[in-house]
Amino acid sequence: MMTLDDLRRLDPKNIGSWPALPKLGVLLIALIAIICGSYFLDWQGQLESIDTAEKKEISLRDTFLNKKKQAIDLDAYRKQLDDIEKSFGTLLKQLPSKSEMEALLTDINQAGLGRGLQFELFKPATNENVSEFYAELPITIRVTGSYHDMGAFASDISKLSRIVLLNDVALTPGKDGGLAMDAVAKTYRYLDEEEIAKQKKTSKDAKTKATKK
Repeated sequence: MMTLDDLRRLDPKNIGSWPALPKLGVLLIALIAIICGSYFLDWQGQLESIDTAEKKEISLRDTFLNKKKQAIDLDAYRKQLDDIEKSFGTLLKQLPSKSEMEALLTDINQAGLGRGLQFELFKPATNENVSEFYAELPITIRVTGSYHDMGAFASDISKLSRIVLLNDVALTPGKDGGLAMDAVAKTYRYLDEEEIAKQKKTSKDAKTKATKK
């Protein structure tokens, strides 16, 4: 077994003459030094590149799976959009045009007269409440008659081919034991292309002003 003195007597210029154990020690130290140097000078950058590539691969895989799912769901989205457009078109057809509003007001009036009710007030609003695609026209009404006839009138209104809603209904005792009904009948019409363009412009201008503030 080599002692410390034996190690001191070894000639560093003639390693080939050393005993086997010191030779192995030097080789081991050299090997460790080479590995450490390679890691810091080359391998570390390669490992970081591999790690970056693996993360990019995961990101690309997730993107691919999301795109694949969107492609699978595209037909369903298209069908859903088509169904919505058809439903919207059906609802829009229930709204009269501007030129048909007068006929609709006549239908409402005739529905009441047909049930034997007397109109004491039938007053369409001066201005419509305009939305993006339609306009709402409130009509203040006051009719007198029996409770049964008023119920039949409300039923007839709901069965009109056009949308008419009775709001703010109030019943009070009337003359000769009858009743008086005050209500606001709201009907709607769709906007023509010119009105829609004007409404969109008004909305756009309002947004622009709000943004500037």
